[in-house]
Amino acid sequence: MTTWGLVATIKAPPAETLAFAAWHLEQGARRLFIYLDDANAQAADHLAAHPGCRVTLTDDAWWAKRGRRPEKHQVRQSRNATHAYRRAGDVDWLAHIDVDEFLIPSRPVAGVLGDLAQDILCARVRPIEALADGDGTAFKGFIPAGPHRLPLVQALYPTYGRHIRGGFVSHLAGKVFVRTGHDRMKLRIHNVFLDEAMNPGETELPQIELAHVHAKGWEKFIGSFRFRLQHGSYRAGLEPGKQSGQMMHEMLARLDAEQGEAGLRDFFDEVIADTPRPRDALSAQGLLRRVDLPLDALRQKHFPDFEADC
Repeated sequence: MTTWGLVATIKAPPAETLAFAAWHLEQGARRLFIYLDDANAQAADHLAAHPGCRVTLTDDAWWAKRGRRPEKHQVRQSRNATHAYRRAGDVDWLAHIDVDEFLIPSRPVAGVLGDLAQDILCARVRPIEALADGDGTAFKGFIPAGPHRLPLVQALYPTYGRHIRGGFVSHLAGKVFVRTGHDRMKLRIHNVFLDEAMNPGETELPQIELAHVHAKGWEKFIGSFRFRLQHGSYRAGLEPGKQSGQMMHEMLARLDAEQGEAGLRDFFDEVIADTPRPRDALSAQGLLRRVDLPLDALRQKHFPDFEADC
């Protein structure tokens, strides 16, 4: 049977780290390579005790053996993902995803990957993006690129739609499963490289969606806003909105400078919040996804010795 695994670089509370691992063990992952980006000893102990997990604490000693610790978290993620790929001889496929992303397959992942032709070396899963401050089950569906995308997004989000690609505040690229066993393969955040070839033999996997819980609520959104604006998914240099030519970074920076938290709250309420208006608008376009993520129950199943209030 086809086997698969995941690699993730994680800086999150132990409960979230173990919930991420539990969900994907439940989906059939044979191996999880977890690189802890901080001194998360509690999570490390529980992960190390599970036969399906390989945990690496990327402390000062770890990076000292590799020259130095990269300042940018994106570089650390890529370095760790490629390191895991070199160790992934016991799985046929490996994907690099984040702690706030969850594979949602319409049928078993192993079967989907096993059906792919041998000349396909990588396979992309597209994201769905969570609506926030609701019951946790509502997600925006992915809108494929094409002439219909921008008018549809502007209809869904009249004030801010022209600034947000595909209606998402985070990535549209998704993540990539890569076939193991190629010595010169290097993994990045959203792509892979074999020598100079990017995403060799790539295909799409519509049978698997990537549920991205990018903003869990207003407090989480505003708490991480400054970091994301300067260093993360809202940073300068990402693709501009096609209609206005203004990048989301520029729009958010201007909104923050001119209106402050009130302006950012208006953006959040229109684009991210789980309220009847966006739910109804998405549903009318066939873009409302409902996903049940029983993370607490699965964490208890796979890591029964963990106590969430420790």
